[in-house]
Formats: sequence, C-alpha cells, structure tokens
Amino acid sequence: MHPGATPRQPTAADVRGLVREALPHAHDLPVAPVDEGGEHSTWWVGDRYVLRIAPDEDASVRQRRELALRDALRPLLSVDVPASAASGSWAPGRAYTVDVRLPGVSAERRAVGPEGERDLARLLGVLRAAAAPPLPASAPRALGALGAAAGRALARLAADGEVPRGLAVDATAGPAPAASVVLHNDLKGEHLLVSSAGRVSGVLDWADAVVGDPAEDIAGLALSVGAAAAARVAAGAGHAAAVAERGLLLARCDTAIRLADRLYGDDDSPVPLLRAQLARAWER
Repeated sequence: MHPGATPRQPTAADVRGLVREALPHAHDLPVAPVDEGGEHSTWWVGDRYVLRIAPDEDASVRQRRELALRDALRPLLSVDVPASAASGSWAPGRAYTVDVRLPGVSAERRAVGPEGERDLARLLGVLRAAAAPPLPASAPRALGALGAAAGRALARLAADGEVPRGLAVDATAGPAPAASVVLHNDLKGEHLLVSSAGRVSGVLDWADAVVGDPAEDIAGLALSVGAAAAARVAAGAGHAAAVAERGLLLARCDTAIRLADRLYGDDDSPVPLLRAQLARAWER
C-alpha cells in the first residue's frame, strides 16, 4: 500500500484473521457485523467481545485517545466503561480495539430509574473534577444562530403537524456557558447501558470526548432520559441551575433542527428515534 493511501474496509475474513492474532485464546469465536452505524467498522466477537476498527487516521487518533481516557477515568467512576482486551494497528496508521462487552441494554430500550439518575450524576460529578489525558478543546456554541435555525425548523415542522403550533425556543437570552469540563460529548441513549434494575451499568463510546461546555452533556441526557431527568442529574452533579437551563435549550434546538434535516434534508437518522428524542427534550 502506498503511503497515505486509504485502505479498503476490512472484510469478514480480515476480521477473523485479526481476531486470531489479537485473541489467540478465542480464535474460534464467531464474528458478525454490528447492525448499528458509526464511523468504526464494528464486529461482535462471540458474545463477550466487540471489535472496533478505525477506518482512517483521524478516527485512529481519536480511538487511541479514547482508550487512554477510559483507563484514566475507570478508577474514578462508579459506572463501568469498556476495557480493551487487545489493541493495535490493523493497517498502517489505522487502529483497532477489542473491547470486553459490558452488561445491560441501551437506554433507548430500557428506562433509567432513580438510582440510574444518581449513577449519571456521579459520572458528571467525576468529569467536572477529572484531570484527564489531553483532550481537544471545544468552543461553546453560539445560541443566537442556533435558536434562529431551530425557529425555522419548528415553523416548518408545525406546518406539517410534526410538532404543536406555537412551540418555540428563545435563545436570545440564554445562559452563558459555565467553565469548561471534561465531556463525554455524545450521551445518546445507545451509549448508556441500563440494568434490569434501572441502574446505569456502563457508558460506551468515549471517542468524541472533549473539554468544553458542561451543558453539552446535559443536552445529550435530555435526548436520552428526558428533560426533567437531565435537570435532576445536573443538579445532583453539582452544576448550577443555569447549566441545566442551557443544556435543555441546546437539546430543544438540536432536536428540532435534526428532525427537520431528516424530513426535508439529507440526514439519514431513523425518524422514530428523532421524534422520540424531540419528545424527551421538550417534555415539561
């Protein structure tokens, strides 16, 4: 392969060879692609492991940073994060990790209970104080432009009966961002594992972690567990009320814009999921 060339995506045969090399004790385990999308080529390895293959150099840098962050946070957290059973390069400059699967099911399929909210509050409390490995800095989003885009989206959605008429967002006087903290930065329901008792048993996919506006993680929680629960989690983590207010504002703008992009643009996210996220973020 020439330097800088983009490798082909790995086939099932490539994956089996990689599993034999990375997990010689488990070389006979079946492999199957994971249905969910994402930028990593992701494969189940038996029922114990998940293999994530970074497709390019940028994703490889982020994956290696994710492994370091998980190792740094694991001793501090009361919820589990995946551990890597093996990692390395599957092609020049392209990384992979074989993670041990965690128990629980997606928060999209099982509700987070009161104890689970406390698990999330402790998670965000740790991130507020974490001295993590170097992470990219993310500038706070400007509410004015975001609110204007959300207003246009809501008007079109209301005209088509997707949202109630009169639903509006006022971002002109929204709270200013608080001091930057470590963020998971993608707290979607699919990244939260929930036990049969409603506890948060694991938090997946830390590849988007940054240092930035703490309201972003509250916004993610509003989409996955609802606005009221997200506000309770923010308070339990010790964030000021303005952080929760800003997070809910971000979530409401984002859900309106994303649903409109899906219905009228080129977004390919599942419509039922986007509608469910909008309902959670806008609950009163």
